[in-house]
Amino acid sequence: MSIMKFFLSFILLLLFLFTPTNSQSPISLYKFCNNSTTKSLTTSYKTNINKVLTWMTTISLTDQANQTSIGSNNNNDTVYGNYDCRGDIASNVCQFCVSIASKEILQGCTNGISAIIFYDMCILRYSNVNFFGEIHLTPSFNVTGPKFIKDSSELVKAQDLLRNLARKTTDANRMWATSEFDWSDREKRYGLVQCAGDLNISVCRECLEELINRVGMCCGRKVMWAIVAPSCGIRFDDKNFYQTWSTSSPNQGKQEGSSNKKTLTISLVSVLIVVVLLTCGVYYSWRRNNRLSQGELMSRNIPTAFRRDHIQTYDSSLNGDLPIIPLIVIQQSTNYFSLSSKLGEGGFGSVYKGTLPDGTEIAAKRLSETSGQGLEEFKNEVIFIAKLQHRNLVKLLGCCFEENEKILVYEYMPNSGLDFHLFNLENHNQLDWNKRLNIINGIARGLLYLHEDSRLRVIHRDLKASNVLLDDEMNPKISDFGLARRFEKGQSQTETKRVMGTYGYMAPEYAMAGLFSVKSDVFSFGVLVLEIVYGKRNGEFFFSEHGQSLLLYIWKLWCEGKSWEFVDPIQKKTYIEREVLKCVHIGLLCVQEDAADRPTMSTVVLMLGSNTMVLPKPERPAFSVGRLPNEDSTSKSFNELTVTSFTPR
Repeated sequence: MSIMKFFLSFILLLLFLFTPTNSQSPISLYKFCNNSTTKSLTTSYKTNINKVLTWMTTISLTDQANQTSIGSNNNNDTVYGNYDCRGDIASNVCQFCVSIASKEILQGCTNGISAIIFYDMCILRYSNVNFFGEIHLTPSFNVTGPKFIKDSSELVKAQDLLRNLARKTTDANRMWATSEFDWSDREKRYGLVQCAGDLNISVCRECLEELINRVGMCCGRKVMWAIVAPSCGIRFDDKNFYQTWSTSSPNQGKQEGSSNKKTLTISLVSVLIVVVLLTCGVYYSWRRNNRLSQGELMSRNIPTAFRRDHIQTYDSSLNGDLPIIPLIVIQQSTNYFSLSSKLGEGGFGSVYKGTLPDGTEIAAKRLSETSGQGLEEFKNEVIFIAKLQHRNLVKLLGCCFEENEKILVYEYMPNSGLDFHLFNLENHNQLDWNKRLNIINGIARGLLYLHEDSRLRVIHRDLKASNVLLDDEMNPKISDFGLARRFEKGQSQTETKRVMGTYGYMAPEYAMAGLFSVKSDVFSFGVLVLEIVYGKRNGEFFFSEHGQSLLLYIWKLWCEGKSWEFVDPIQKKTYIEREVLKCVHIGLLCVQEDAADRPTMSTVVLMLGSNTMVLPKPERPAFSVGRLPNEDSTSKSFNELTVTSFTPR
């Protein structure tokens, strides 16, 4: 049903943006709530929000004031609020739009210390900070049409025309204007510029100039585009989209009333017919797509206009049920992919930290245009993780396939990867035994879900410390499904000629022969358990003074009854010897050379949760799991996700 809602919302947006109607029905576009995360809003502040919004819904048609403030500065409960309507809209329609917007923002931002809502006909906002008379360009959004410009010089011409319109507007001491331009002998262009009513003329021109300068970054290749910010907005189109009969004044004379009503009635009926027809068509498409197999094109789930406009290089093998996040929202949340927002880089591209307008922190995984390996991994992320939901798997919030970008948006993990704490001397002391045991149990539950409990049977193939992310309470979440593979029911093992993974974590049968199964993940889990207990990295241990892999060294200590002697010293104040020895025993069972000897993850979870279960004796671990001098690796690692390719010489 979420797909259906998306379709309907998108159709409504198209009706406003891409059709020259005189519809008088306000359409909600975007809403941004700055929710208070530190404490609940005071009762007096909430009361003042209600008063401000009530004032907006009861304004008189002749009232020229569009802003107010209610509250006491001494009590820090003052609320500043204002509204603006599109200049070509009649005053009674403006009042209707403001009334609808105020009710929606009141219901949708229950704990919002500040908020702003954009409709096609009006903008409404409130805040605890006095914003009157100041330029505010965030949050903002842009929309582009389906047609591409024929020549790059058209962008410069369009910008010049809008600058001229903005100049005429401010010279005439007005805050908005519309105009049509002769583009060629057979074509026209239509423009609209508008500033918020609380700005003065000089500030208005500055605001419009800033948006016009942005056109090249977001919309320069398109014929139609619109950029909207709290303090001003601009739009350029090859169709007449504004209310031409009310351009001269929001309130027309009585002699035009009959004609206007007739035009309005015809327009409304036309729009309603279009909406009904499109809704029926979309509903039919949705029902049809809902029956498609998983092998069908994901692009069939996207409206044709949207697909044609934004997904020029869309790959037909991508398939998933993900919310679509507009590119402009991701750009603004990551400060346009700035270096300061960058978390790291992998073989597929870069990952950036950002904050969505509602306050949600994200990690945006952006596929590099030059990454061939990364495209395959990106496909797997879409195919698998979008269909997997578990408390110990990283959550995928949405995706973006716009302007040739391929971006996946994840929840942000504030405590980074497990490797950041486990192998970093400065952060080492944050992992006491209780936290480590909780991490081991969480990883085990996540793998069990992948192998047996999810609607897909998934082999991760790249489980390692850097692919286990930690949330704000240090709970583990498995990430990076770029190398994951799906197993069919009854399938126990498969083979690949393209061996990819990370040294120190790959099972011997996979590293040497390309064979992988659920037992390959079990092996990686065993390595990870032993690393967590001892605080040593398996891949680096081989080159230390011990001259052998971590697994063989621990197995030797276990055989001698000295497993506890090598335990990470930082834990010795908190660890329980019985629990530590059990985890070491389970870890050694998981890294046995023969895959058939290793337990399944369901057995592992059972062993971890039992204090009475008798565990079998582990056999000698495989030797060929570390990085040998005659091997070469290509590895990229970063905060959120990692990928390492294995290429024997």
